[in-house]
Amino acid sequence: MNNPTPPSPPRLPDAPPAPPDSLLYDPPSILERIDPGRLFPKPQPLEVELGCGDASFLVEYAAQHPDRNFLGIERLLGRIRKLDKKGRRLGLTNLRGIRIECAYFLEYLLPPGSVTVFHIYFPDPWPKKKHRRHRLINARFPSLAYNALQPGGRIYIRTDDPDYFAQIREVFAAAPVFQPIPTPPELAALLTDFEREFRARGIPTLYAAYERT
Repeated sequence: MNNPTPPSPPRLPDAPPAPPDSLLYDPPSILERIDPGRLFPKPQPLEVELGCGDASFLVEYAAQHPDRNFLGIERLLGRIRKLDKKGRRLGLTNLRGIRIECAYFLEYLLPPGSVTVFHIYFPDPWPKKKHRRHRLINARFPSLAYNALQPGGRIYIRTDDPDYFAQIREVFAAAPVFQPIPTPPELAALLTDFEREFRARGIPTLYAAYERT
């Protein structure tokens, strides 16, 4: 008499991956492009914040969207450590941070077509005329962003500086590979650390958003 085959045990749902000991990633080389897929436990659409400040926006946004991966770029050590501390406190596995200059990271470390969204909120306005060449969003920026974005990728920008805002609009008006789009209300409702401070002082936020055509 044949023994009946025992039924397979019911499949238990996969446990969520444990957060790493650190959310900060140190690229092995600043001369080779990173592989974003190796930074996260799950392959998901990647959004990048260039200049994440104290990461108050990015941490909250990543917690709201577990189906996306988020990468914060910041050159100041104290700020990028806040991303690590806040993200690990919430157990986020879809968030990473890299300490490096944003312009360099965009041009030399991001692979082509790897990003779905760029967030750029209150970049340094370099208000002195002789220093404006240091601004992140300059004449070269659209072509660099275009290369890093997937087709249909988007760029969301906020600033409190009217002169910088005028330059941003001028730069993108000269780039036919991008078209202006509205900033989604639910995104605008999520404030950065600088934005809270500016609002308390009565300084308005200027919004711009563009989509790769």
